[in-house]
Amino acid sequence: MSRKIAREYAYKLVFEYLFNHAKNTKTYDVFTNADLDAEDVKYLEKVYSGITEHYDELISVVEKYSQGFAADRIYKTDLSALLVAIYEMKYMNKEIPLSVSINEAVVLVKHYSTEKSHSFVNGILSSVYKEVTANDPDRR
Repeated sequence: MSRKIAREYAYKLVFEYLFNHAKNTKTYDVFTNADLDAEDVKYLEKVYSGITEHYDELISVVEKYSQGFAADRIYKTDLSALLVAIYEMKYMNKEIPLSVSINEAVVLVKHYSTEKSHSFVNGILSSVYKEVTANDPDRR
């Protein structure tokens, strides 16, 4: 398997979390037993747990850059991708380049969301990129 698939599993787990506001261990177990290697399982656990632990903070970042849209008005498919990417950008940028987080989020919404969603997601993540790199230019 690959990081790309592990990221897609994280995206799906976060999507589910947006409806239940609780982690679903059954879904998590299905994904972690789906031939992921040890590094991908570690990534999935870190991202899923990190997003649920920092949920309010990540939502506030989304709302800060979504130009008047409250998070509950954003398509859940888009919001899931945003949460995964923003978490990676803020907490995993030593492991994952910021541009990779942005690109993978755009790819996910192109696959799972509306025709215009990728522009919306890319715009928000570009703003987050500027914020992250302004605070620490070495984080590119």
